[in-house]
Amino acid sequence: MGGGKQANPSVTTSNAAVLNGEGSFALVEVEKDAVPINCAPIVSSYNEKIRPLLDAVDKLRNLMVMDEGIQLPTIVVVGDQSSGKSSVLESLAGISLPRGQGICTRVPLIMRLQHHSSPEPELSFEYNGRTDRTDEDNVTDDIVKATNSIAGGGKGISNAPLTLLVKKKGVPDLTMVDLPGITRVPIHGQPENIYDQIKDMIMEYIKPEESIILNVLSASVDFATCESIRMSQSVDKTGERTLAVVTKVDKAPEGLLEKVTGDDVNIGLGYVCVRNRIGDETYEEARAIAHELFQSHPLLSKIDKSIVGIPVLAQKLVQIQANSIARNLPEIVKKINDKLNYCLSELNKMPKNLSSVAEAMTAFMQIIGLAKESLRKILLRGEFEEYSEDRHMHCTARLVEMLNQYSDALHNCVQSDPKNNFLIEEIKALEEVKGIALPNFLPRNAFLTILQGKVSGISSIPIGFVEQFWTYIEEVVISVLMRHSDNYYQLQLCARRAGHNLMAKMKERSIKWMTEIVDMEKLTDYTCDPEYIAEWNRLMAHQKTFIDGVLDNKKRPSTITIEGIGEVEVEVLRQYPLMLPQAFDLKMRMAAYWKVVMRRFVDFMALHLQLSISNLVNKEMEAEIVNELMGPYGGGIERMLEESPAVAVKRANLNKSIRKLRDSKEVVAKIIDSIVTYGH
Repeated sequence: MGGGKQANPSVTTSNAAVLNGEGSFALVEVEKDAVPINCAPIVSSYNEKIRPLLDAVDKLRNLMVMDEGIQLPTIVVVGDQSSGKSSVLESLAGISLPRGQGICTRVPLIMRLQHHSSPEPELSFEYNGRTDRTDEDNVTDDIVKATNSIAGGGKGISNAPLTLLVKKKGVPDLTMVDLPGITRVPIHGQPENIYDQIKDMIMEYIKPEESIILNVLSASVDFATCESIRMSQSVDKTGERTLAVVTKVDKAPEGLLEKVTGDDVNIGLGYVCVRNRIGDETYEEARAIAHELFQSHPLLSKIDKSIVGIPVLAQKLVQIQANSIARNLPEIVKKINDKLNYCLSELNKMPKNLSSVAEAMTAFMQIIGLAKESLRKILLRGEFEEYSEDRHMHCTARLVEMLNQYSDALHNCVQSDPKNNFLIEEIKALEEVKGIALPNFLPRNAFLTILQGKVSGISSIPIGFVEQFWTYIEEVVISVLMRHSDNYYQLQLCARRAGHNLMAKMKERSIKWMTEIVDMEKLTDYTCDPEYIAEWNRLMAHQKTFIDGVLDNKKRPSTITIEGIGEVEVEVLRQYPLMLPQAFDLKMRMAAYWKVVMRRFVDFMALHLQLSISNLVNKEMEAEIVNELMGPYGGGIERMLEESPAVAVKRANLNKSIRKLRDSKEVVAKIIDSIVTYGH
């Protein structure tokens, strides 16, 4: 022991941090029931063993490995505003920190304390990608300036961290993150939601299982009602990673012993009671006053000496930190390896950078070949394994549904309803085509007039279906092309333009074809389908019964049901007794023939579109894309050598992550074999 004092072999000893006259700490072996005051500072082998572990974690932190989703062991300092956080950190670091009204800490302050042998302290801080030197006289002002640079000159807060590196003889090797003090009521200049902003920041830091929570509590408050306790309990219900520091013990000593021994708030790592440095006290004076206070105060002297004083706090933090690092480092190594393997796998999945026209042409042909095969599967063969979860891409099934809807639209329209204005249209047509001729011949002109009117009436349905059909096919084709050319930005642009152009051509072609079909149906009446004659005969079998019913002056029914037609209104038909036979015949011919026309519209549409899809996939798509790529706006196959911004960014990010993770792997590889688990 320093100072010439001989150790008593009968007294229990432990490691403790001692504050020397320079305001710095040294870890020494001390008697458990006594806090040394005048012993010379020395750095124990304990610090030398911890230092490599802490250096490894700090290097990982500097490498920003946390951006890869890998959490690091971190001591997070939280507390309500004015709880004395700044005083505790000042005493640990042996330097002054900003103080004042309101929030003093407005950004996460990462404090890295490192013992070094030189008597001259070295202080520096890092923020916004820059590193500046400072000294003990100017550190407070420089922290304020750096904070203003990060969070602005007002009183708001920011998530961007400020790192303060303190290399000082005898300080404990610690890395801590000091967060803004919790306040519920915003003061002038603070945003109205300042509490929520601070809470979100604190929760982000204390939620990871790797975080150690250093909860700073004022002795004068009820611990159970402290906001910082509530926050830490929400993420650490058992308290196994929470250490409480009770400040301002000289201001409220009454009942403190019961508070820290009763532990009503589950502080699993225990309590440490400290007296804050007041006013212009030097660190040596504050240490001496605190020592005397815990020795002689009638209430505070009853508190076990193993949980009082800044030196004990330093000792506990060093041990807790070492245990946490040793416990978590193997899992960190695993996570680094897993993330590295994932990034390498993702990079390997990406297309290689094309370096020549030949490579670009090869890639182009492969992409077009894969896209054509995907379209053959989903449009022609009904194989959907590539899109098993996407029903929209189960094309043959969707096309059958669309075709059935088209057929229903044709059959359910007013032109297809034989009951509508039953025989009225036929009577009018017969009246208009009357001529000097034998009366028992059915005029063909009347049939064609009615036919042309009905076909004109339904002509918008097949044209509308063609447009709907090609809109769907366009979505499918573009989706497949984009999927297979995902990594080639210029090819995607050409493929999209080619897809839109080709679909417009196919749609125009189908509309022209369907317009011709409509014109053919309007031009003449013809079918060799024997079902036409059979249907007409079935319907004509009811002619006599129907006419007799209409002309029955006794019963005079208002409606008559005809098998194959349905219930029709007949009241008005009694005005045309002589025309009823011809009108009925004309109606039944049209009803029988209209079924043929409807079948042709559906069957021809299905056959035409199936052929069009086959030509699209097997012939026209590739030619259209090649023309677009080689055309004035395509830029030629050489444009494929250019990566899309998204792919370039993804490749750059993966390479950046891989470099970072490889450097991190190297850092932990050097330390993993020397891990020593430290007990309390």
